[in-house]
Amino acid sequence: MEKSGLLMSKDKLINSKETLTIFKSRIVCEMGILQLKLIRGLLDHGGIPYEVLEHAPVYTSEEAAKVRGVELKTGVKALVLKTEKGNFVMGLVAADRKIDLKKLAKIVEAKKLQLASPQEVLKITGCEVGSVHPFGNLHGLPTYLDRSILENDMVNFNAGLHKFSIQMRVKDLIKAIRPVVKDFSKNPKRFNKHTEYLFL
Repeated sequence: MEKSGLLMSKDKLINSKETLTIFKSRIVCEMGILQLKLIRGLLDHGGIPYEVLEHAPVYTSEEAAKVRGVELKTGVKALVLKTEKGNFVMGLVAADRKIDLKKLAKIVEAKKLQLASPQEVLKITGCEVGSVHPFGNLHGLPTYLDRSILENDMVNFNAGLHKFSIQMRVKDLIKAIRPVVKDFSKNPKRFNKHTEYLFL
């Protein structure tokens, strides 16, 4: 009887973990849907044209460019960054480039910048890693846009969910976000997936 009770307890524990995982997934999905609604509300209110694309879930810049049928450089990668004082900012770079944290740290007048953890990203933006949108102003985040993005007439990015993207004119994106435009990216090259999260 004791062994049977123990087995039942383990089964219940496993079921509880599965239920919790499903519950968390649903919450994250609902948070992502809310972000998409907020973006659309901001753009619609400003009379800014845009296109929403639905596609298979993507988790890297390369996957996103392929499924969207666009050049990699037209993607906007949104990185949530943390200063040594625990403050957060958002850095935006073209998807074919890598951010230079030292350059941006000088621009934001911080001693050091590092990537926010996935947990911090979710808490601050309501988005999972890989689905973060560039509208840092919706989260009260100081937002910095690398000049490399201006090389494109049209840009695209994930919109709070891995399976939704938005495409719009770069000048309209700047109008909606009103970021600080500076140079803080490194030249295009192959990325080390272990050293930088790909926020789209």
